[in-house]
Amino acid sequence: MVMALLLPIAIAIDVSEKVDRFLRNADLTITEIIRDYYVNFIIIYGNTFMPLALFIAVIFFTSKLAGNTEIIAIHSAKISFTRFLKPYFIGATLITIFALLMNHFVVPKSNKIFDKFSKDYLTRKKIDANYLTNLNLQLGPNDYVFFKSFTVDRNIGYNFTYEKYNGIYLKYKLYSDNIHYNKKDSTFKLINYKKRFILKNRDSVIAGSRLDTTFNFSPKDLVNVAYMAKDMNSIKLKEFITLSKQRGISNLNTYKVELYKRTSLPIASYILTFIAVALSSRKKRGGMGVNLAMGISLMFMYVFFLKIGEVLGAGADANPLFMVWLPNLIFGAIALFLYLKNAKN
Repeated sequence: MVMALLLPIAIAIDVSEKVDRFLRNADLTITEIIRDYYVNFIIIYGNTFMPLALFIAVIFFTSKLAGNTEIIAIHSAKISFTRFLKPYFIGATLITIFALLMNHFVVPKSNKIFDKFSKDYLTRKKIDANYLTNLNLQLGPNDYVFFKSFTVDRNIGYNFTYEKYNGIYLKYKLYSDNIHYNKKDSTFKLINYKKRFILKNRDSVIAGSRLDTTFNFSPKDLVNVAYMAKDMNSIKLKEFITLSKQRGISNLNTYKVELYKRTSLPIASYILTFIAVALSSRKKRGGMGVNLAMGISLMFMYVFFLKIGEVLGAGADANPLFMVWLPNLIFGAIALFLYLKNAKN
């Protein structure tokens, strides 16, 4: 019910902001706008705010029960607070399972379609996904490759460099004007290449017009470097993180934050539900308005801590798992305190 009230408002605001961009694209139809943009808009934002909407809904419902003195009757029948929580627990479980499946498998697909639509029709500066520039990739602890540019559909790169280090010291460098990838045998053809060996007292340079060789990467890995973590489902995201670790890439925290967040946010449904019940199960002076004010304040605090955790967790020296779950740990402690306080009474 809360989502049914919030999402139309969000859609109305979004339409008013973007209607001029929709009209600017003469070939864009109403069907495409609804199917590719607003259906995915509902999936993405509806799933993101589902635990928070559940929180407000529980406060509203429980406050009505308390206001009608029905909870007093329940306690008079010697029904414990734990037993009173059981229907809420079942509801939170269903919402959590649904949100987990959506977060890990459905929302990433929606993100991909939503982002493509935004890039094609809403972004003022068009981005050519077929032409990548200023790329770098770490193949292992001591191996790096660089491209000035790469054309995806032709599998051709320009101003290619491969560097091999021994600790902090450069030991070998390979340049080429062009590099072509052959799909049949997974080899690379370098045009106008130059090899440089850094020795103790001198450098050795070998040059040529063509060199066939292999590297521990393929063009699709270059695309993944520019690929957004939120567009991959959790299976592909885990595979990408594992492959990147094997290549020695040191900072994958942005990808890990996205992966861990897909589980931590749905689990928040439990925590926020118990907090909502504990806050609104007693009749207060001021009624539902006081409970809603407290609930909305806590909701904004949770979102604040969630965003702080995401930003700090993406840092190179941070523990992304701890930072993403930090809001749940804080509010979990609040939920436990409120539960114990209500269970005694």
